[in-house]
Amino acid sequence: MPHWLVIDLEATTDEGGWPLEEMEIIEIGAALVNASGYEVEHFQRYVRPTRRPLLTHFCRELTHINQADIDSAAPWASVWAQFEHWLKAHPAQLAGWASWGEYDRRQIEQQVSALGVDNYLNQVEHINLKKHFANARQLPRQVGLKMALSLAGLQFQGQQHRALNDARNTARLLPLVLPLQSR
Repeated sequence: MPHWLVIDLEATTDEGGWPLEEMEIIEIGAALVNASGYEVEHFQRYVRPTRRPLLTHFCRELTHINQADIDSAAPWASVWAQFEHWLKAHPAQLAGWASWGEYDRRQIEQQVSALGVDNYLNQVEHINLKKHFANARQLPRQVGLKMALSLAGLQFQGQQHRALNDARNTARLLPLVLPLQSR
């Protein structure tokens, strides 16, 4: 049975928000799930930002990630290498990867491009579950993850704005929007 990878990122930011190119990933969470949304394996790491190494008060409050976690984390290049090593252990089973919206895909592309390395995820299909959920439910606009879970009769599990928790909750919606031919 093919598996799907659901990824969520947390990144540096401030109350007013920053442009994508100024944000840096500070946490990556990924859940490898089957088409029913059942988790097979997961990956979670903190990432040390380099341009703005001190997290803003807003970012710490939003993500519940503390400065000590970031200070002791490896930089993006090392974490990405660890992630790809973990992911390549499952290539034959990987049908594609998903995220809630386009932000995660674009942020990964930006930071991988800055490293000048290949992005293994480019070899598999990406699905924007936020868009697919809105289409499947015939919603007038896309909604946030917590609202989508509520509309599906589910409650958010764990702490919001933590990468692995957000990835796991997103994975719970996967069976509701995954095209039948992709299962």
